[in-house]
Amino acid sequence: MKAIPPVQRYMTPAPHTVGNDQPLAKAHEIMREFGIRHLPVMHGNRLVGVVSDRDVAIITALEDVNPTLITVEDAMTSDVLTVGPDTPLDEVAALMAERKAGSVVIEQNHKVVGIFTTVDGMTALADLLHARLR
Repeated sequence: MKAIPPVQRYMTPAPHTVGNDQPLAKAHEIMREFGIRHLPVMHGNRLVGVVSDRDVAIITALEDVNPTLITVEDAMTSDVLTVGPDTPLDEVAALMAERKAGSVVIEQNHKVVGIFTTVDGMTALADLLHARLR
């Protein structure tokens, strides 16, 4: 039986981030430019939330909302799931499933070092199935 790999093996390292005081339009721009769906939200060097493409879509769909005047803080989720880079992948998957979360931010020494999303989870699943069922 092989050991369960740590989340750092499949996380996206050094993720793009956005400031909590930035306009929501800036978060949307970063997501479009880099083809991503989740952005850790920072206040200085401290993680304060996560904003998803779904959060952006919901807020910008509201009538009379100008995404250049709404801040990321107004749209973000402040209850962020975080784990360390050595956390076993099965624990991360169980946590995401339990909380119905699309992402987990990876922190080390109170610094954001990565993000693990459902897309990363599917990559891990494919790799692990391929390795074990060959």
